[in-house]
Amino acid sequence: MFTRFIRFSPLALSALLTLGALSGLILTDWFLIAAIIFGFLTFVGIYDLIQTKHAITRNYPILGHLRFFFEEIRPEIRQYLIEGDDEEVPFSRATRTIVYQRAKDIEDAKPFGTRIRVSESGYQWITHSVKPRHIEDSDFRVEIGGPDCKQPYKASIYNISAMSFGALSANAIMALNKGAKAGGFAHDTGEGGISRYHREGGGDLIYEVGSGYFGCRNHDGSFNPEKFAMRAQDDQVKMIEVKLSQGAKPGHGGMLPAAKITPEIAEARDIPMGVDCISPASHSAFSTPLEMMEFIGQLRELSGGKPVGFKLCVGHRREFMCIVKAMLETGIVPDFIVVDGKEGGTGAAPLEFANHMGFPLVEGLSFVHNTLRGAGLRDKVKIGASGKLVTAFHLAKVLAIGADWANSARGFMFAIGCIQAQSCHTNKCPTGVTTQDPVRQRALVVPDKATRVANFHRNTMKALAEMTGAAGLTHPGQFLPHHLLVRDRERDFKVGDEIYHYMPEGFLLREDDDRFGYLKRWKRARAEAFEPFDSGV
Repeated sequence: MFTRFIRFSPLALSALLTLGALSGLILTDWFLIAAIIFGFLTFVGIYDLIQTKHAITRNYPILGHLRFFFEEIRPEIRQYLIEGDDEEVPFSRATRTIVYQRAKDIEDAKPFGTRIRVSESGYQWITHSVKPRHIEDSDFRVEIGGPDCKQPYKASIYNISAMSFGALSANAIMALNKGAKAGGFAHDTGEGGISRYHREGGGDLIYEVGSGYFGCRNHDGSFNPEKFAMRAQDDQVKMIEVKLSQGAKPGHGGMLPAAKITPEIAEARDIPMGVDCISPASHSAFSTPLEMMEFIGQLRELSGGKPVGFKLCVGHRREFMCIVKAMLETGIVPDFIVVDGKEGGTGAAPLEFANHMGFPLVEGLSFVHNTLRGAGLRDKVKIGASGKLVTAFHLAKVLAIGADWANSARGFMFAIGCIQAQSCHTNKCPTGVTTQDPVRQRALVVPDKATRVANFHRNTMKALAEMTGAAGLTHPGQFLPHHLLVRDRERDFKVGDEIYHYMPEGFLLREDDDRFGYLKRWKRARAEAFEPFDSGV
């Protein structure tokens, strides 16, 4: 009986106060205000009783709405009051703070030692030298472009990863690109095409070509060579990247509803207004590994000989080997491959995909690196890495495992003001980064945030230079697995080359035996099709 009283007491109290306020209207205007407030609550309570969608408010009229309120603000409460500095959800406060500090060009040192439990399993560190070096120039570069590339590109070893206009606001795109221009590094367009806001900044672009062929498509969604050539030959475009899959949702297509398509998005993507914009799960320009290599060769020719490569999140490892075999058979070798880890996630994705599809970056990167070594192609193909790479240690680690350069999306989002509100897909981003609402994106002031983008890049490269010098090296590209140590269990650790093996050059071509299953998959891979000889993967 008492429980029932608690459940319905807010409604009963609201009704009584409404009647009381109405009876006192002749005394003061305050009674009118009270009547409106309690009358509204009474109406809500009665509606709660008769509605059929929410069991909680049906059983707890008025009171049940508190649950939805606290559920709505739960992420903010956790982030600001409860979450620990080192809890990764998905980026820790400590990691976000170092990005903010470097973007604002303020002191990023911390007193009183590490807060990380160095004795716990999984802890990682880099070995240092008793004879460290001082590195003056931290503008580290890597030349991308194989033997068939006529316009190789000297890229920074740290660049902005793929984020499309439409997913990001116009102001965010401009700030990122102007920052890239000021800092001398590259900005990946994402699969949404080259917008006017990419061009306004004047920064180097990596033109990503996804399965929707946005900006280079026919009306039926197929690839249009003439439109591609017109965009790819622009001097601002330095490289072309074919997107096979992305870490957030590998193997999953996407749709931008017609209601969200603005004239500017339609212009960038070369799509009609009033129609849902579909990104298919797979490409229509090729369906076999051999056709894929021919497509890459076509793009290289149409672009005037610029570096052409592809991005993928590793799935079936044999399928990647099919692509490598197609390289050997056709003689068409991409200039670069970007390995995206499943940790990627600027784009909203189904929970099952975000949590349980695709290889994490470290495992995917190691496999791609070793497969290319085994096929004798590693010296012809540069490898980029993408997936939660925000600090100098993250960069040193992937360079040691086999990458030539790294990309970051969320790191640069933090630099332009992202607070990890995780409302990217709602069009209600509180800092104007991932919204098309002109009022909300007004909060993002382009000149200020562009400076922060350049600061973040410069200070991260400076920190990487200091780590490189402390290890006794002269360039981050000299990091190797043995520079990395990993805590295996309490009081025990492993050297990186015991975990991240560098397989012998050409071992797949020689069919040398190996302990890790590479050769077994290599024998089942074929250049003619992605499907295996049998049912395995």
